[in-house]
Amino acid sequence: MKKEILLTLALAGFTIASNAQSTASATSTATIVTPISITKNVDVSFGNIAVGASGGTVILATDGTRSTTGGVTLPTTTGTVTAADFTVTGTDTYTFSITLPTTPVTLTRASGTETMDATAFTSTPSGSGTLSSGTKDVKVGATLTVAASQAAGVYTSGDFDVTVNYE
Repeated sequence: MKKEILLTLALAGFTIASNAQSTASATSTATIVTPISITKNVDVSFGNIAVGASGGTVILATDGTRSTTGGVTLPTTTGTVTAADFTVTGTDTYTFSITLPTTPVTLTRASGTETMDATAFTSTPSGSGTLSSGTKDVKVGATLTVAASQAAGVYTSGDFDVTVNYE
């Protein structure tokens, strides 16, 4: 009887030990998406601007329309007026954020030292967008500050950055 009890206890110990461990398997996956990219199609051009003894601003909307404040006027001969235009490409239906300049972009007169600043950059879409068929157009406008009696001439800036990132 003692041997049977000891044998039963020994077998029970083996049974418990054999049920104490279990194994499951998993697999790993990764998906590589098309890298997001942005290409400039058109630069910003505020067009022809007139200013007198009082300065002001030219607001270039993302649809290419302009408005003014202060002593700035827009001549009938507009010159070239365009909002910047970019094409974003990447993985279809992915959303992306848009980062615009937050510091002034300085335009300097050719053959001179006079400057004007472009600020308050805006975009359409505003802040973020969604890729459709893997692409999305982004338009960028800004506000140009024109000083009183600003010297006549063509003013240009260096490049400014528009950055896009997947969200």
